[in-house]
Amino acid sequence: MNKTKMQIKRIILMLITLFSAVMVQAQVIKSEKAFVQVKSKPKINTTGQADNTPPEMKILSPSIFSDFKYKCNVPEINFIGKVKDESGIASVIVNSKILETSDAGFFSTILQLKPGDNEISVIIMDKKDNILDTRIIIEYSLPVVTLADRVAQKAKYYGLIIGINNYEDQSIPNLDNPIKDAQKLFDVLISNYTFSKENVLLIKDPKRADIINSLEYYARKITGNDNLLIFFAGHGWWDEVANNGYWLPSDAKKNIKTDWIRNSTLVDYLNEIRSKHTLLITDACFGGAIFKTRTLNTDIPDAMEKLYDLPSRKVMTSGTLTEVPDRSIFVKFLIERLEGNSEKYLSSEQLFSSFRIAVINNSDAIPQYGEIRNVGDQGGDFIFIRK
Repeated sequence: MNKTKMQIKRIILMLITLFSAVMVQAQVIKSEKAFVQVKSKPKINTTGQADNTPPEMKILSPSIFSDFKYKCNVPEINFIGKVKDESGIASVIVNSKILETSDAGFFSTILQLKPGDNEISVIIMDKKDNILDTRIIIEYSLPVVTLADRVAQKAKYYGLIIGINNYEDQSIPNLDNPIKDAQKLFDVLISNYTFSKENVLLIKDPKRADIINSLEYYARKITGNDNLLIFFAGHGWWDEVANNGYWLPSDAKKNIKTDWIRNSTLVDYLNEIRSKHTLLITDACFGGAIFKTRTLNTDIPDAMEKLYDLPSRKVMTSGTLTEVPDRSIFVKFLIERLEGNSEKYLSSEQLFSSFRIAVINNSDAIPQYGEIRNVGDQGGDFIFIRK
């Protein structure tokens, strides 16, 4: 009897052992619709340990730091990354889009961004079913459109720079400095401000026809979005009886006004040139009824966009004298202020205010500034924009 009980216990123990062994082995369940393999053993890597490590990812572009936030001002970016895992990569999903990966683990996609924070979902799964689930924030800020940007998109700055040293009529004394002054102004405009070299004419010792042809050229060339600066250095004359001033080109005759250029003729051309802003700077007399001087506002508000939006026709001149000295204090301080200016935007009124007192204190001239009458000035101003 005891022997029989011992045999029964031995059989039961064997059955329990066999059942346990079966439970720890892989089982296969089959049906007509599915095939499922159930594994009870943990995943094992090459070291014999369970593989519970998710894949690794490095974002190559854009440059995202540890806080997983990136700022940009463009609406579209190329999102590039690299992934790796010992078991291999099964899938890369960015914003619910499945991406292909290269043999080296690289992936890329174009992301379209909306203004504000954009959450980018990146899910990487390896071949052992480990998952890396990452959220990245890309902040898209609309680019700030500055006045300089707006001007660069649709406007050009033109210049007509005139310097006359030498006169054909021997009774008109030659000068030493106007061409030097014209060259210096040309250089500072090209180097420091938004004047392209191809849009600025520097003419030395021009005859009357050369000046008129240049004005004709700009009358055809310049649009209503563009800006024009005209500079003249040379002999000028003010006729008090006729209430008119004149520029003397290199072929002028001293006692014959036929080849002189009247201020009124110049104003006629300024009326034809449909620029947004025109600034006339003359180191010779310019005035009378066509030139409206005004008290300068030294506290001019820094509202450059408003000043730029309104058309203007401004003039600054070295003085009201019938003649100006060969060595011009006016031009000296004008160029110094343009060279020394560190502001992005400088209005012609601010420029003139910055050196007017210096000219008065260092010469007998009283420089003038104001609007040219009847050629479309609406209260705006010519704005110098630094590069």
